[in-house]
Amino acid sequence: MKDFKIDDSLGFILYKVNAKLKNEAFQKLKEYDITTEQWAVLNFLWEGDGVTPKELADLTFKDKPNTNRILDNLQKKGLITRSPHPTDRRAFRIFLTDAGKDLRVRLVPRAVSLLEKATRSIDEEKIKEMKIVLNQIYNNLT
Repeated sequence: MKDFKIDDSLGFILYKVNAKLKNEAFQKLKEYDITTEQWAVLNFLWEGDGVTPKELADLTFKDKPNTNRILDNLQKKGLITRSPHPTDRRAFRIFLTDAGKDLRVRLVPRAVSLLEKATRSIDEEKIKEMKIVLNQIYNNLT
């Protein structure tokens, strides 16, 4: 049997890094009353709004009830609106409000700053390679 040390396991290291990044991101976003889950949704909407909750659920790797809860909270904060889908009576499309669009200018620099801190003194080529490897691990598991 191969030796297994959890603190040297890729899964645990990924978990530990994810937990730390998520906590640091929470600290950077809390001044604006935005959670990390809401941050993810806002990012996809900044790239192009008008998507459905189902599409957002797929993009953010959340289930539909979780996504709807996030969207409810964003709507209560006045950051998004829901509009009926033009071809599917059961669906809605999600659009950013002006306040939701304006938030990007304040939040993205905070995220960039966090990622710069996290990758400080790591060669850019290693970062690119790490992204490729992590995406390959993900693809291997799907």
